[in-house]
Amino acid sequence: MGWFNYYGLIAVAIIMIPNIVSAATDKGLFENRFDNKVILVLEQIGRFGCMAFMIFNIPYTYSDFWFDSALIVYLTVNGTLLALYLLGWILYRKGRGKAKMLWLSITPTVLFAFSGIMVLSIPLMLCSLIFGIGHITVSYKNIEQ
Repeated sequence: MGWFNYYGLIAVAIIMIPNIVSAATDKGLFENRFDNKVILVLEQIGRFGCMAFMIFNIPYTYSDFWFDSALIVYLTVNGTLLALYLLGWILYRKGRGKAKMLWLSITPTVLFAFSGIMVLSIPLMLCSLIFGIGHITVSYKNIEQ
């Protein structure tokens, strides 16, 4: 795969498109009501780390695909997760329910973790863990409050 992951760039772009559109059309959608600064910082570190390490592979911190047909598995699973993520935005276009927030936080977390495992990227695996803890917690807590 090399140091630049074109597939990762496409995945990050697909994840960002509905977020950008929603932020532009629904100003209150991304209002944060959860005030735990540590979790919020961890979420952001995980988020930007995942996006960066989906696109850029740092030498000596990752391995290329580790089994035959791994690229096909990588593209199929990531494509399915991206389709599920977009489906979540379509199904839950309106509203801020728990189902929507959990769907839209768990799906990208699984995508980032799976991608990290597939290329054995230590930074991506760590960032996906941090992102998952932060993003799922923040999403859930925002609905409770």
